[in-house]
Amino acid sequence: MLINYFINVYRNLSRRLTYTIINLAGLTTGIAVCLLIFVIIRFETSFDGFHAKADRLYRVLTEYHFPGSPIFYGAAAPRALPSVIKTAIPDLKRSSGIYASGNDQVLILDDKGQTEKKFRENKGVFAVEPDFFDMFDFPWLAGDPASSLKDPHSAVLTKETAIKYFGDWRNALGRTININNKLLLKVTGILATIPANTDFQFKIVLPYGPLLGFTAAADWGNSSGSHDCYILLPQGETRASFDRQLRALAKKSMPADNKDELVIQPLSEVHYYDSRSHLENFLGRTIAPEVIRVLWIIAAFILLIACINFINLSTAQAVNRAKEVGVRKVLGSNKWQLRKLFLLETFLQVAVSVVLATSLTALVISPVGRILDLPLAFEIFKEPGIPLFVLALSIIITFLAGFYPSILLSGYNPVTALKSKVAASRKSSISLRRGLVVFQFVIAQALIIATVIIVRQMNYFSKESMGFDKDAVVTVPLPGDSAGNSKIDYLRNSLTSMPGIRTVSFNSSPPATDGNNWSDFDFDHGKKGKGMYSIIKFTDAGYLKTYSLPLAAGRNFSSDTAHEIMITENLAHNLDITRAEDALNKEMSLWGGSVKGKIVGVLKDFHSTGFKDKYSQVIMFPSKRGYNNAGIKLTSGNPAATLASIEKLWNKTFPDYVFEYGFLDEYIESFYRQERQQAELYKIFAAIAIFLGCLGLYGLASFMAIQRTKEVGIRKVLGASIQNIIYLFTREFAVLIAIAFLIASPIAWYFMHRWLQDYAFRLPIAWWIFLAVGAASLSVALVTISLNAMKAARANPVKSLRTE
Repeated sequence: MLINYFINVYRNLSRRLTYTIINLAGLTTGIAVCLLIFVIIRFETSFDGFHAKADRLYRVLTEYHFPGSPIFYGAAAPRALPSVIKTAIPDLKRSSGIYASGNDQVLILDDKGQTEKKFRENKGVFAVEPDFFDMFDFPWLAGDPASSLKDPHSAVLTKETAIKYFGDWRNALGRTININNKLLLKVTGILATIPANTDFQFKIVLPYGPLLGFTAAADWGNSSGSHDCYILLPQGETRASFDRQLRALAKKSMPADNKDELVIQPLSEVHYYDSRSHLENFLGRTIAPEVIRVLWIIAAFILLIACINFINLSTAQAVNRAKEVGVRKVLGSNKWQLRKLFLLETFLQVAVSVVLATSLTALVISPVGRILDLPLAFEIFKEPGIPLFVLALSIIITFLAGFYPSILLSGYNPVTALKSKVAASRKSSISLRRGLVVFQFVIAQALIIATVIIVRQMNYFSKESMGFDKDAVVTVPLPGDSAGNSKIDYLRNSLTSMPGIRTVSFNSSPPATDGNNWSDFDFDHGKKGKGMYSIIKFTDAGYLKTYSLPLAAGRNFSSDTAHEIMITENLAHNLDITRAEDALNKEMSLWGGSVKGKIVGVLKDFHSTGFKDKYSQVIMFPSKRGYNNAGIKLTSGNPAATLASIEKLWNKTFPDYVFEYGFLDEYIESFYRQERQQAELYKIFAAIAIFLGCLGLYGLASFMAIQRTKEVGIRKVLGASIQNIIYLFTREFAVLIAIAFLIASPIAWYFMHRWLQDYAFRLPIAWWIFLAVGAASLSVALVTISLNAMKAARANPVKSLRTE
């Protein structure tokens, strides 16, 4: 019996080969998109879930209480916290401070202490406490997690780092490395390959302690975004109970005028972005839960579009299968048997589509991974979640796409069917098909409108002025030791005399960066600046000229040693100073008076953190000790030759340091890398949605052309032109797509208006976007329909009418 079912299904599908191919193409595309999104979401939601104690691991957050502002959370833990937390909270047995260094110089030394190789690690050098490897489960190739970092002069490398430094990871054990010309460390352990789904992407792991200056005497008011504290929640302890103990510790330890508190955050939330708190992690990449929800919604909608195509074509062809149903019922088949047959027919098409979609996903997973800069892998036999997802998807699609057609087909009256009196235009099925076409194009057009708005906003970020000049500016990190500071004047003179260089500035960071230092201050011998946290930049007198920063009032710095300060207009206004000139000669002091000076200039506001946030308050003052970056403005000559000259000078000046550089405009573009990557993905999904919609229209138009062959022949005999015939075929679909546009437009506007609220600087949603998308969708759809309409209109009417 079952074999007979399969034979009948095969015959039915091969008899309607065109529609079978259209159904397979639609279902394959929809399933492939679902699989792709499943792999992406699976990866993003799996971060650090492989640790055995993951449910008890928490990160300590600082809860900032700024006067007149809502509560704000930051991941930066006070540097004194790790050394006192276990003493202050006796029930806590495991905790670890974690410090992530950056732009580190690594020298590989031979047996005689001479430099063999040199490397620069922009990221990946971490300092951890002894408890860390007891709390977190990272695999080891060599060494003992409990003792490899006991010696303060030890270091643990990852397998890939050891191979890079020594050729073979086995050769690394016992060798000596020099970090930043400060730390001589012996390699005592090798970590296996660090999983891609962890926020701790180690290269070198050092002991956390006195060598890095993190001691119990550290200032409780001193914190850094690269310094976290993780704890292992004691068995039986609740998050709320531990938060109360942390708040009590903060109240006891923080300075009297500091109202900040401490709370904990689950490890499972560290990889997620919260727009209210802007929490970050060591990986430097987070994902918003809203993005995950949007991806699931897109997957569901694209799958719905594919199922709608299937339902539309199945119900449209129902009249052609009426006699088949009638014969089967006369021969004894009941409704349930017929429904099983039609559901089996659907399931076989779904099964074939799943096989094709699996192959398609395996082909595109790597290109999509490159677009998103994610190490995606489609390992269907290694990842048990994928087969289960595919099985669940197959069952859902079979019932979603096949249930209604099976009900419709099995419900025909056998007498009516055998007398060929089943109407080809049953009102219920036509109304359903119309509604489904509208639904398809609501999804497709809303997705296209949203994508256009996102891409337009991203282009605005690229083209809009940030308040300073970022073009042709090369950024070069300086050595972070006294050798770097002592050679600043020599470098400045040498660089400014080079052809191809317009200006040079030594500073702590360019005008816009994602790694700022913040502090409050005292203003005009009062406490007015307390709680007004501002970005602090160490800059020389060449800063304004190099980055073309305009002054609103006052003048530039006179030297690198002058006790002078510049602030931005935004900060002046927040100090209730209405005229920029009125801020001049007022005194400011920071960090308990260790830095003080008079305001000599007020800068026009510029975007120091990109366009996502409002203008930040910025304070600048000169200090050679804080210069760890050189900004070099190039002329429009030969940049390659100029960079080669700069490298030659650098290697001569700092022979033990690797020369690296980057262009400022490219660095700023990286602020929006994730948004741009997601926009590229949305473009692909929007194109797929419109493709599936048009695929369904093509199938319906093709079927309609066959059903109305004789009608077209009669119209042509009676004088109808080709244009009349095309209009006959396209007018109904044009109305349906127009209705879909009227529904999609307000939906897209509402959600994109909400999305844009996350950006302080944004473009308005232009009306022409909706008209352009509506016109483009209508044009593509009508072209698709017209392909079949043109074929029907050009057919010889004699052939279609000769049997009449």
